Amino acid sequence: MRTPANERLFAARTAKGWFSQEKAAEEISRAGTAALGRPGYSISVRTYRSWESRNPPWPRPDQATALRSAFGRGPEALGFTGVRTDLTDLVQGSGEMIPPVDRRTVLGAGAAVIGLPWHSPSSARATTELRVGREEIDLLAATAADLDAIDQRFGGDRLWRTARMHLSWVHHVIDHGAYSDDIGQELHSIAGQLTTSLGWFCYDADQQTQARVFFSEALNTAMISTDYPLATRTLSNMARQSVDLGKPRESVRFARTAEQYAPKWDAPPRVTALLAIRAAQGYARLGDEMNTSHSIKRAWRAFDQGTSGRDPKWTGFLNEPELLCLEGMCRSDLGQHKRAVRLLERSAGLQAIEHSRNRGMCLARLAHTAVQAHDLDRTADAAKESLRLIEGGQSSSRNRRQLALVRDSLHHHPSPTARDTADLIAAHIA
Repeated sequence: MRTPANERLFAARTAKGWFSQEKAAEEISRAGTAALGRPGYSISVRTYRSWESRNPPWPRPDQATALRSAFGRGPEALGFTGVRTDLTDLVQGSGEMIPPVDRRTVLGAGAAVIGLPWHSPSSARATTELRVGREEIDLLAATAADLDAIDQRFGGDRLWRTARMHLSWVHHVIDHGAYSDDIGQELHSIAGQLTTSLGWFCYDADQQTQARVFFSEALNTAMISTDYPLATRTLSNMARQSVDLGKPRESVRFARTAEQYAPKWDAPPRVTALLAIRAAQGYARLGDEMNTSHSIKRAWRAFDQGTSGRDPKWTGFLNEPELLCLEGMCRSDLGQHKRAVRLLERSAGLQAIEHSRNRGMCLARLAHTAVQAHDLDRTADAAKESLRLIEGGQSSSRNRRQLALVRDSLHHHPSPTARDTADLIAAHIA
């Protein structure tokens, strides 16, 4: 998807999970109705499109109020550059006016609501006003968590640019903000976690070179600051990417190195499970059945110990369906296709909607594995369901690439079902 010229407004809406301009217009209209007390108040899609253009016109007072209500900030922070014809927003239920938010106030705190890197203050006076406290830290951390949640639901294709902008803002705050030592440590922690998340978003969007850059940066940050949880998470991400890059030995090395860091912070069982299944994926791609099976057993033993209050948020995706899916991928790589089909089908049936991207990946892998198991009806069903998720807004290049493998494996198959499925995939992901 091409990024509109007004990147600030685009980033703000995608951070909200509004991946179409139509959806944004609908939500802003709803917010405006509530804020202005005007039933039926509406922002047209045409108007919204003009707002994401290169030189968006300054919104009317009622539109500014709707934008502020929808995004938590006004036109000043949403990329509007047109000539300002008023100085006010409207207050609900009256003809009163409220003064606009000062730009430096937005820089100091308001922008942190989604953490976008608004133009940096150039004067020393503006810099001293960029004070960071508990509220700003909470907002920055919450935004990073929201980005991870959006990735789980929709994938990284439409997310990595927004995350990169948020990371730029966090670094600007670190470099130019005024804060205590404790707040500074938390800022660096947020930056590190966001960097490895950004690497993951790029990986999912098939921006593999950029992904490795961000993973390396996150790992360097972890080493310098002795942030062992960050090192563990980043190495786990790198292990997963290495499998897709055709570097299984590297994948195993990353996973085993992560396992060496985990005891340094007394990592809980859910982390142990994640690292074990990452190692299994590397071994499976190497064709090492013995070590694959051993690692899978270790993963399930740790997983069966359950969750705890110490589990980091970045292990939240590793539920039972996901572990079933990852085991199924391992079995498929080992050539155990029928066993893999059973695991993948079970996973797809159990996965919750908030993990739709992972379900889409599981379905795409199920479709491909079913071809190898000569079960074309199951291939067709799984491919159609994965495509349905894409039509619903999922944007993961990894999933599309996996479906492309299904298409290619079916093109020369004599079965009418195979040809129909290949044509359907081609029509959606060409």
